[in-house]
Amino acid sequence: MLNKYPRIKITLISFFSLIILLVAFVFWLRSLIPFDPNHKDLTITKPQDLVYLSQGVKEHRGKVLAVVTSIDIMGASGKDTGYELTELARAYYVFEANGFEVDIASPKGGKPPVVLDDDDMGKFDFAFLNDTLAQTKVDNSIAMAEVDTREYQAVYFVGGKGAMFDFPDNVAIKSLVSDYYQSGKVIGAVCHGPAALVNVTLDDGTALLANKTVASFTNDEELLLIPDAKEVFPFLLQNKLIEQGANFDAGHVYLDNTVQDGNLITGQNPWSVWSVAESMIAQLGYLPVKRQITAEENTISIITTYEDEGIQQAKAKITSMLANEEQSFDRILFAVHTIVYAMQWELGKSIDMLRLLSFADID
Repeated sequence: MLNKYPRIKITLISFFSLIILLVAFVFWLRSLIPFDPNHKDLTITKPQDLVYLSQGVKEHRGKVLAVVTSIDIMGASGKDTGYELTELARAYYVFEANGFEVDIASPKGGKPPVVLDDDDMGKFDFAFLNDTLAQTKVDNSIAMAEVDTREYQAVYFVGGKGAMFDFPDNVAIKSLVSDYYQSGKVIGAVCHGPAALVNVTLDDGTALLANKTVASFTNDEELLLIPDAKEVFPFLLQNKLIEQGANFDAGHVYLDNTVQDGNLITGQNPWSVWSVAESMIAQLGYLPVKRQITAEENTISIITTYEDEGIQQAKAKITSMLANEEQSFDRILFAVHTIVYAMQWELGKSIDMLRLLSFADID
């Protein structure tokens, strides 16, 4: 018993030392990222500033319904939540650029809660915030029970942790998903958005998810950010999808992974938004309008190459991109994945991210 308290003291000292080292590491890592003088300019971006939209399809091809959560608190945890703005904004403009008008709905209707992450915000996201029409649609989202489902060629379920609470048991959502799937309309969902596929039954009595290959936010991604996720959420999404018969496709942590099974298109996380939306356009029968690939997408592509083929091939990809003056990289995203690997105790990969960050430095 006499040795008990010294051991506790040593454990506490070790714990706080580790915290201090991690904080110091984060500050050091951030110091490698130079201040971007253009970031402030991005905040005033308007839709008319997006070349992608000006070069988009002018004909009206139909309508897409985007559905966001109405939940602002994660269960009994007291933690704020809502829909992820980046997951709505980027898909919204893909649909618009390809000739589809977008309406926005939510389980309760009205103004839904939103999650904004400054580190993830780009010109499309700020343009969305400065888009009078888009903001009017968001602030006055249609209640799901009042949606005329005949008006739309496709539905897109936006992610956000709140979706875990109000998508799975919403009668109107389940009815829409069942009807759209069976009539061949396109269904897209990203990150936590695939919660809308849970508990959906087809006319023959089978679960929609039975034998369907899908992706969503994975257990590893969920538990990395929220260690007590099993207590916070009614279920872990990956587990629930598998439980209802899905073939779950788990891609690399925090990298793009988009899966298509017929007219059902699902994406793993926020990095999958562009590919989910453009896959939906293709499934609707159109060649997606060409756009400039973002710095974020380039960086995710490089890290994916690293995961699949190793650091030399990732460097080769960087070299190829550097030869194209239109290509750019997101240094912050390299830094984020350095931390992600460190949090998973994959220190070798964390060091490799620093090497790639340095290799991609074009300043």
